[in-house]
Amino acid sequence: MSDITIGVIGAGIMGERMLRAAIDPAQTSVRVGKVWDPSAAARARIAAALPVQIADSAEALIAGSDCVYIASPPASHLAHASAALAAGKAIFCEKPLATDLAAATAFAATAKGARAAVNFPMATSFSAERIAAWLTQGAIGTPQSLAIEVAFRLWPRPWQHGAASWLDGRAEGGFTREVVSHFLFLTRRLAGPLRLLESTASFPEDGRSERAITARLSAGPIEATLTGGVGTTEKDDHNIWTLIGDQIAGKGGAIRLRDWAIAERLTDGVWTPDGDAMPNERARPLVLQRQLAAVAAMTRGQPHPLATLQEAFDVQRVVEAILSP
Repeated sequence: MSDITIGVIGAGIMGERMLRAAIDPAQTSVRVGKVWDPSAAARARIAAALPVQIADSAEALIAGSDCVYIASPPASHLAHASAALAAGKAIFCEKPLATDLAAATAFAATAKGARAAVNFPMATSFSAERIAAWLTQGAIGTPQSLAIEVAFRLWPRPWQHGAASWLDGRAEGGFTREVVSHFLFLTRRLAGPLRLLESTASFPEDGRSERAITARLSAGPIEATLTGGVGTTEKDDHNIWTLIGDQIAGKGGAIRLRDWAIAERLTDGVWTPDGDAMPNERARPLVLQRQLAAVAAMTRGQPHPLATLQEAFDVQRVVEAILSP
């Protein structure tokens, strides 16, 4: 077993998913330290569900960890991250870095060079890896344009209703922060720096998160369009990231990532999935184990593919601009 101990702050959906990936016998990159959540009910629930130990406090958890995974709601991210870095620990944080853009800016600047990364699983996902390989191989020629589409039956999604108090709020929640950010990260990593050109966001319900967005942006030399909406599909969650190149239309000039995990190529006018593609339900725990292997490397000060603080901040800056009045 690894000598890297990871402590988990936050016993919600993402905290539990990461813990399940970490305690899987196939995972040997890190060992689980303790878990802490400010909610006594959450602590009791996770202790009953998984073979984990509960820390007495966030401070005690940080002291006993080599790396701290911060999976609490966004408003608490910076306080926990700053405390962990001050204690000399590595941090692996959920996005966004902070709910306040100025605070995120300052943190990204002061933490530059620290052992720190943000959990964008597309940094190590099988499907994103395949998309990157196709691009390297010149499968679509020179990329010309990109379209990102996200759609939801409801927001929050049914399995997130327990966290609706913040996931559907204006300050911390919404599908742009929670979902679109992943595709903006992928775009930034594969195509180049992001620049928002124009956008709209609809907030029809007082105090609740957005229900529709549109945007036009550039990523390096590529222009991209973004659309998203709630109540626009019968699926709980549907997304397509499509990159079009200068090859002859219908003859391999496009590739796409569908529903988080299915990489596809356009061949003779037909979208053909990668032969190794698997649905997100199967891919997710395996990708989280890959993330943990990269976390172990990051904690040791070794090279790793995880999202940097700067990448995460660049994504957050665009997200908040889309959501601004």
